Amino acid sequence: MVTACLFDLDGTLLDRERSLDTFLARQYERTRPLQKKMSLEAFTSRFHELDQRGYVWKDVVYQTILEESKIEEVTSLFLLEEYVHLFWQDCLSFRGVVETLQILHQLGMKLGIITNGRSEFQMKNLNAIGIEPFFHAILISEREGVSKPESIIFERALDRLGVKASEAVYVGDHPVNDVQGARAAGMKAVWKRDMFWGDNVEADAIIDEIPELITILGEWREK
Repeated sequence: MVTACLFDLDGTLLDRERSLDTFLARQYERTRPLQKKMSLEAFTSRFHELDQRGYVWKDVVYQTILEESKIEEVTSLFLLEEYVHLFWQDCLSFRGVVETLQILHQLGMKLGIITNGRSEFQMKNLNAIGIEPFFHAILISEREGVSKPESIIFERALDRLGVKASEAVYVGDHPVNDVQGARAAGMKAVWKRDMFWGDNVEADAIIDEIPELITILGEWREK
């Protein structure tokens, strides 16, 4: 019987792409050297291309954009510091995330998060979308000293929730870090479809939106 549900953060609960678009628009408005050299559309498009869904750190992204556009009036460090300290202000969750977590909480399910990233940055983002109180365990790779898809971080989360792998489901958007990582640790894995990674993903279930979990978990809880 499934008694616990764990989640990835970026791209699963946090709508990172939409949040990033909002943040970049504000950053562009604040930064005249960017406005002089490129359009907002060019800035955001190139950022997304270099960012690779967050898997390229932002110092590299900003430095590349500045060098390509021959912008010298602002530094990549300045833009990076804005990102680190201000991104949380523009964070948005996917549709139905809060309502789904409320239902799962009311059903008595133990909830957890396993996310790669820097601890302070990820906690700010988590708190910004107002869902931190729902979770019994939050594991962030920097703080844990180990990252997904390593089995140890999944096993550590299960231990903190006090459940067996066979009693837990993990939900995430990355085919390797989330789906393969969770399954290797003995958990069921739900892929939140993201066509950025293609469509050839083997998972125990596939969803497009978080509220679809209610039906899936309801069926698994009865087995």
